[in-house]
Amino acid sequence: MAERKPGPWGDPSDAGLSQRPGPWDLAAASKLSSRIVGGEEEEKKEKEKDPRVQNWEKTGLELVLKVNESVPKAPYSGLSTNLPLRYSLLQDPEEEEEEEDTSERGGRSEGAYETESEGDSDSDLEREEPSGPYDLTGRSQYLAACEAYGVVPISYFLHHMHDPELTLMHRGLGPQGARALATALMSNTSILKLNLSDNWLNEEGAAAIAGMLKENCFITDLDLSDNKLGAKGAKALCAALKENTSVRQLRMSGSDLGTQAAKDIADTLMVNTKVELLDLSHNLLDEEAGEKLGPALAENVGIKELNLSWNHLRGSGAVIFARGVGANIYLKVLDLSYNGFGDQGASAMGEALKGNNVLEELNISNNRISLPGALRFCTGLRENRTLRILSMGRNPMRSEGCLGILRTVQMNPDSGLEVLDFSDIHLNKDFDDLACSMKEGFPRLCIKHGSPTA
Repeated sequence: MAERKPGPWGDPSDAGLSQRPGPWDLAAASKLSSRIVGGEEEEKKEKEKDPRVQNWEKTGLELVLKVNESVPKAPYSGLSTNLPLRYSLLQDPEEEEEEEDTSERGGRSEGAYETESEGDSDSDLEREEPSGPYDLTGRSQYLAACEAYGVVPISYFLHHMHDPELTLMHRGLGPQGARALATALMSNTSILKLNLSDNWLNEEGAAAIAGMLKENCFITDLDLSDNKLGAKGAKALCAALKENTSVRQLRMSGSDLGTQAAKDIADTLMVNTKVELLDLSHNLLDEEAGEKLGPALAENVGIKELNLSWNHLRGSGAVIFARGVGANIYLKVLDLSYNGFGDQGASAMGEALKGNNVLEELNISNNRISLPGALRFCTGLRENRTLRILSMGRNPMRSEGCLGILRTVQMNPDSGLEVLDFSDIHLNKDFDDLACSMKEGFPRLCIKHGSPTA
């Protein structure tokens, strides 16, 4: 049997140890371990002498809690200090006080991480806002809708979702942008006044806004002017206004509204009693439209200001509409300038002023009213007491027609006229003399007219 030789680590058996030491001499190891033990004892004695760690074991938990509480939770709560806990616990109390003072003053030590504030961020999407059922701005819904419809979110909207007034004129929203915006406004409770004029919403965008109005009960002032809403868009909006009870002012100027839209608007005026201001200027409302709007206006009990300037109201439509004005007992401001009332329409409006005791402002400038029409219009001024502002400029009634109206006002001691506008009509000396003589009896009356001629 061959004799087993010890390996480099000594004899592996328990019989005996080889005299040949390995790389770790046992004797040396025993000496090293004794030194380590001795060093630990000395270190332990030194620590016991240190007053900062005399009560280490008793108050360790309290110190740890204190250190954890002193670490600011924002904006660096997620960052590690990379300092040993023991070092933190053994800090000098004076140093801790200095650090607390620095944190209270909002200071920042050297080498600390710097983060960009929300106010300096250019990305609106980075801002955190409430989402879900408690999101009263509609922000999360808007961002999701923008992604779904493939449109870029409007940063101005994201910045002003909490404002009571939102103006988004000339933004080029288009139908898809209107859909995304309408989705957000269904949940928004802050915006009361919304201006979306000149955004090419078209019929599809108008339908989206109409759907929003069925859910939103906070918007009171809505401007959809210059958006090519068309007949379908007007129909959708009118359907929404039959249910909506919050909108008080609605502007649809320059929206390509014609006869069909006038029918839908008339049906809405018969039902809706909340809209107080309606702007339908710069549209395509013609004679038939006037025939539809007149009876509806006679039945409406809510509207106070109506703008129908720059349309095509004329003939029988102008007459029927004027009758509606005479029957209305709530309308205070009416703008009919730049239509085609003519002498027939002027005569009908004069008759309306006889029975109407509410209207305060009337503008029938540039309506092709000649001298006969102006004289027939005077019949209403003889009895009316409430009209304060009357504008009849740019009509071909000449100086004689203006003089007849001024004499009618002079004969009505109960007249409430304060402004009489004959702009762009050149008047003769007779008119100028009468106007000067009336200053004593009507001190509040202001007469605007062109340069008098000899």
